[in-house]
Amino acid sequence: MERMNWNDICRDETYAGRWVALDACRYDAGSGRATEGAVVDVDDDLVELMNRIRESDHHGCEILFCASDGSQEPPSDGDDPFRNTSH
Repeated sequence: MERMNWNDICRDETYAGRWVALDACRYDAGSGRATEGAVVDVDDDLVELMNRIRESDHHGCEILFCASDGSQEPPSDGDDPFRNTSH
């Protein structure tokens, strides 16, 4: 697994606009946001990504949305990624 910083992840078309699972993250002390980590998985569907992570050896991952502007927040289109899951 290659370690990447968050800005490089967001600039990469493979990850932009998708959910990204990062392992062994480093965090910004001021904001608490992940600034670097090893990308272990990526998916357009948050539920699918979380299911794969749960079944893998990467249990301490940070799951973040990779917005094209570098933010870690998904677009607020009102779409609930957990709407079809049982809680």
